[in-house]
Amino acid sequence: MALFNRRSREPTTPVEKPTSGSQFKMVTTWGEYFYAWNGKLYQSDIVRSCIRPYSQAVGKLVAKHMYEGKAEVQVNPRQNIKMLLRFPNPIMTAQQFQEKMATQLLLNNNAFALVIRDEAGIPYGLYPIPCTQAEAIYSEAGDLILRFTYKNGKMNAFYYSDILHLRRDFSDDDIFGTNPAPALSQLMECVGVIDQGIVKAVKNSGIIRWLLKFTSPLRPEDIKKNTKEFVDNYLSFESETFGAAGVDVKADAKQIEPKDYVPNAAVADRLTNRIYSFFGTNEKIVQSKYTEDEWNAYYEAQIEPAAIQFSEVLTYRLFTRKEISFGNKIVYEASNLQCASMKTKLGLVQFLDRGVMNANEIRHVMNLPAIPGGDVYVRRLDTVPIEEDTAAEGGGD
Repeated sequence: MALFNRRSREPTTPVEKPTSGSQFKMVTTWGEYFYAWNGKLYQSDIVRSCIRPYSQAVGKLVAKHMYEGKAEVQVNPRQNIKMLLRFPNPIMTAQQFQEKMATQLLLNNNAFALVIRDEAGIPYGLYPIPCTQAEAIYSEAGDLILRFTYKNGKMNAFYYSDILHLRRDFSDDDIFGTNPAPALSQLMECVGVIDQGIVKAVKNSGIIRWLLKFTSPLRPEDIKKNTKEFVDNYLSFESETFGAAGVDVKADAKQIEPKDYVPNAAVADRLTNRIYSFFGTNEKIVQSKYTEDEWNAYYEAQIEPAAIQFSEVLTYRLFTRKEISFGNKIVYEASNLQCASMKTKLGLVQFLDRGVMNANEIRHVMNLPAIPGGDVYVRRLDTVPIEEDTAAEGGGD
C-alpha cells in the first residue's frame, strides 16, 4: 500500500468522526459453519467454475477511448489514455486487470480500483484494491470517502471520486452492492455436507470387512497372529487362494457388508444448479459445451452488462464532465469474443462491399493476420449514398 500512500490523493480533512456512512465486509469467512471449502467462497470448485467463464470473457473485452466530435469520430486520440487502458499498472495488463475486477465483482458484488493521478490531475494508473472491508464515510466538508481495511490490518482512505467502483445487486445500500454471503451460505453449507459425506464414505470403505470368531480362548498375540495369517492366505492379491477362504473348527469367518451412506446424486445436482443459477450460468457454459446461440444468450445476460458498467465507470473517472460533454468516452468492444460459428463468420463477407466492415476487421474475426491496405472501406457502385448518386447525375438539389 506504500504506492497508494505516495501517489494517491488521500483525504486531508479528518475522517475519524464521520457524519454518516455505511460499511461493507468483503467475502472471506462466514459465521461458525463448517464448510468443505474452509469458509472461503473462492476455494469452492463449483463457485470458481461459475466465475471463471465470466471473468475470462470480461478479460477479453477491448477498451478503447472514443472521441465523437461534431465533424469526426476518433479512436484512441490521446496516447496517455490509450496506454492506461492497455497497461493499467506496471504489474498488470488490461486483460489481467479486467479479470481481477470481474472476479471480485462476482465474489462480493463489489469491486474497487484506485485511480492514480499526477500533479495535473491526469490519470496514469489503475490499481485493484485488495481489501477485506470497505467503509463509506463523509468528511466534514461533505465529501464521500471510502476507507479500506486490508488483510494485514492496515487501512487507507480515498476520495470516492478517485475510486472505480463496480457493483451488482445494487439494492439495500446507497453505496455498496448487496453482500452475496447470506444468500449463498446455506447452499454452500449443504454442498460442504455432501462433500464430507462422500469423503467419509470413501474412508469407511477401508474398515473391517471380515470378522474371525475363535471358538477357543487365545492370547491377544495369538489372535493377531492368526488374523494376519488369514489375511495373507486368503485376502492378499499375491495369495494362491485369493477369492476363496477355508477355516477349521477353531474359528468362524463372517463377512461384514458395509452400509455407507452416499448422498443422492440428484440432490447434489439440484444444489449445483441452484449455485449456477445464482451466478447466472449453466453447465454448458461452465464446461465449454455451448453453442453459438447459447453463448450469445450468456453474453447478453452477463457479459454485456459488465461491459456497459466498465465503460460508464471508467468514462466518469478518467474524464471531466466537460470532456465527456465534448464526446470523450471509454467503450468496451467484444471483438475478441470470437465464438461465432464458421458459417456466421463467412456471412460477414457480405458486409465488405457495403462499407460496413473492412478486410482487416473481417480477417480479425476469423483469427487471420491483417494485410496491407486492408483498413480501407470499399463500397459497391450500386450502394453509394443518395447524395453522391444525385450529384453524379447532375441533379443537384
